[in-house]
Amino acid sequence: MVYIIVAIIAYLIGSINFSVILSKKMAGFDVREKGSGNAGTTNMLRTVGKKAAAITLICDILKGVVAVLLAIFIGNIASNYFDVSVENYILVELAALLVILGHTFPIFFKFKGGKGIATSLGVLLVINWQIGLICLVFALVLIALTRMVSVGSIAAAILFPVLTLFLNNEHFICEGKYFIFSVLLGILICFNHRENIKRLMNGTENRISFKK
Repeated sequence: MVYIIVAIIAYLIGSINFSVILSKKMAGFDVREKGSGNAGTTNMLRTVGKKAAAITLICDILKGVVAVLLAIFIGNIASNYFDVSVENYILVELAALLVILGHTFPIFFKFKGGKGIATSLGVLLVINWQIGLICLVFALVLIALTRMVSVGSIAAAILFPVLTLFLNNEHFICEGKYFIFSVLLGILICFNHRENIKRLMNGTENRISFKK
């Protein structure tokens, strides 16, 4: 029951799509109806502006942070006050995956959401801030070099499982299970970027303009 509760809460947190809410409030339209049609920070930057994109980015990161911290909190309550045996690392992994799934397929917005990069960053910063920062810097460097956000995002998703093999983690004792989780998260992010991958292969992927 504890696992189910954590999964539901994490999914519902992920389903709060700030890009849709903010675009309607600040620009009078649904961001999914403009630009790339994606409900994420990059499309907010292209269609609404820098301020809206920055707020969206922060809120989406916080979704991942809150979901993981709540999972740890609920696990501690279940163990200490209700004498329920739970594995905190499973709760954290479950919350991490479900909050990203909620962001991608939000129940509040007809299951059409974003790609989960900012929310994944929030998750990583709580689980292992070193890995989170490495993935962030790696992604930003690639984005700067290629001017394609998708390249940095996909590459960071692939790098994440690799880093788990070399960097210790404070929260997880079972490193093998942590690696499996990192692979699942990487696959989910790559799946969410399947259209970008097609465009990259065709040489038609959108680029961002740093001048603008």
